[in-house]
Amino acid sequence: MKTSTNRTNKEKIVVIGGGISGLTAGIYALLSGFEVEIYEKNAIPGGECIGWNRKGYHIDNCIHWLTGTKKGTEMYDVWCKTGALSDTTEYAPINAFFVSTYNGQSVTLWNDLQRTERELIAASPEDEEEVKKFIQAVEYSKQCLFPAGKPMEMWGVKDYIQMGASMKDFPKVMKEYGKISLEEYSRRFKSPLLQRMVCDYLPKEYTAYSFFVSYATMADGNGGIPMGASLQMSLRMEKRFKELGGTICYNKGASKIEIEGKIATGVRFEDGSFVKADYIIPTVDTHILFNKMLSNSYMPKELREAYDQPKKYPAVSGFQVAYAVSTEFNRGETIFIEIDPITIGKRTWSRMYVKAYGYDPVMVKDGKQVIQTCLSQTDEDYEYWKSLSKEEYEQLKEALVAEVTKRIENAFPELRGDMLYLDAWTPLTYERYMHAYHGSYMSFTTTPDAKQIKLKGQIKGIKNLYLAGQWTNAPGGLPVAAASGKFAVQRILKSQKRDINI
Repeated sequence: MKTSTNRTNKEKIVVIGGGISGLTAGIYALLSGFEVEIYEKNAIPGGECIGWNRKGYHIDNCIHWLTGTKKGTEMYDVWCKTGALSDTTEYAPINAFFVSTYNGQSVTLWNDLQRTERELIAASPEDEEEVKKFIQAVEYSKQCLFPAGKPMEMWGVKDYIQMGASMKDFPKVMKEYGKISLEEYSRRFKSPLLQRMVCDYLPKEYTAYSFFVSYATMADGNGGIPMGASLQMSLRMEKRFKELGGTICYNKGASKIEIEGKIATGVRFEDGSFVKADYIIPTVDTHILFNKMLSNSYMPKELREAYDQPKKYPAVSGFQVAYAVSTEFNRGETIFIEIDPITIGKRTWSRMYVKAYGYDPVMVKDGKQVIQTCLSQTDEDYEYWKSLSKEEYEQLKEALVAEVTKRIENAFPELRGDMLYLDAWTPLTYERYMHAYHGSYMSFTTTPDAKQIKLKGQIKGIKNLYLAGQWTNAPGGLPVAAASGKFAVQRILKSQKRDINI
């Protein structure tokens, strides 16, 4: 591969944001011979791929499973290239996706699909035919691998032929389940337990195929959880970036990208300072990018349509609580439970999950492990939280923690008196620390009525600015964030007529 390493004056790329996308972009840019500076508004790397400590316990706030842990996949190569993973990485010993409970019954979605099939049929013999169709769809969905080799606009005929051959059965899944929501799909089952299982893990508004692909990722061994928690993965990437010669500046929030004609000349920061750049890769939330750092007139049409139609393109967040409990508590790592209704604003929840982190020593201390729970939130919930005064906000959090604690103790009597409260956070927490649009920790929800958002990475009217970040491709997440960082650098290389194979 040709690089510009020997140039006397290296071209400088400024990356805005030190999350997974920004770190990936920075690493690939360094490997391509550029000078790279990353500017991050927080004090640590990782963006939303982080965790924090409370009362001596570590709370992990990101990886439920990491797409791309299977050797031989393009996403695995990206994770290894950036230092996030290696061939010696250890993964959590988890053999199931999640457990769903209802009315005294439970079913488990095991990584072993045949075991799952037997268990679902035993729980609901009247749904045998639909269960077998479900298992077949998940098996076909193993073929749906995230393409992280290069941007699709750079694909040739051979690339499309290879994709068609490797995904020969997955179009059957898209044909039957690509235009229905999980809620609609759940009605195909007669069992109330299986109906709830279908809508437990992802918001019920999601397209049904999204659930199949998520489960298939786990079942295929391509969705492991690296030991050591999310923040440690971000720190490994930071280390890789620095070892390659990159510079990362913390507590340095960007306020504006300066434009002259069709050229982005540099970045203005909140402290008033200015940094020049030959190329700029913003990896921040696109709502912040196009309403603060750039003129709104640069916003791509498809993005504008998504922001204007929140019912069609909902954002997903959560009200979450963390506790420390005995390590003897073991009902499965992630278990969904039916609860007495909890109301926040105008919406009510009757189910939530409890996730136990005892599989990782980082989340274990003095015979106790961290557990977390979540009430899924959307745009309407964000607006409600936003309408509260500071005093009302804190009062509501405190009241909800008490209610959530009661529900967990009712579901798991062995935890009564054993739960040490650690922390609670809301959509506003994500907005405050991450500048996340409506507190979303993903990109727009993939609903049946929405178009798939796939931004091409370059803004019309600006020659040297290349987008990256999870908001460039719905539904977002870590693989989208990382791949988009790589793609931004490949697009720069192509503009220079250089080899894009980094």
